[in-house]
Amino acid sequence: MSEIHEVKLPGVGVRYEFETKEGKRLGVISHRTGLREIYVSRADDPDEFKRVLGLSPDDARTLAELLGATRVAQQLSELQQRIEGLVIDWLPVRADSVFVGCTIGDTRLRTRTGVSVVAVVRGEDAIPAPGPEDTIDSGDYLVVVGTARGVEQAVELLRAG
Repeated sequence: MSEIHEVKLPGVGVRYEFETKEGKRLGVISHRTGLREIYVSRADDPDEFKRVLGLSPDDARTLAELLGATRVAQQLSELQQRIEGLVIDWLPVRADSVFVGCTIGDTRLRTRTGVSVVAVVRGEDAIPAPGPEDTIDSGDYLVVVGTARGVEQAVELLRAG
């Protein structure tokens, strides 16, 4: 899985982007309104981009399904919307994280942030309901559940150690 870069756009939403195997930067601007915009940017200047397509929330769900999103992801999203304050997120583990090679227990993520790791996605594989003894590798995604503040703290912890 490619590394996804996330940029908060104050008053707008979030921009997600990654570099394709062809060397193009592909991005999605996720507006707070639910609108999604797909764009392609120059590799040397991610702020210069060409808008390719705008998608309504229904269009975005349909495209995600066509691209292989599972029904589980949709159900998690709906659950997140029904339970006020619940946040479900995928946190990338960068190669420079001090927790690469450590166990989930070593991070003390739950104790430090209140966030629970409910799965580890490693390449095409997933470890559902990992235990404290499961290790963290560079390139993993930790699927976490908690509060918005807890997830923010977990992101910082994974970056800084």
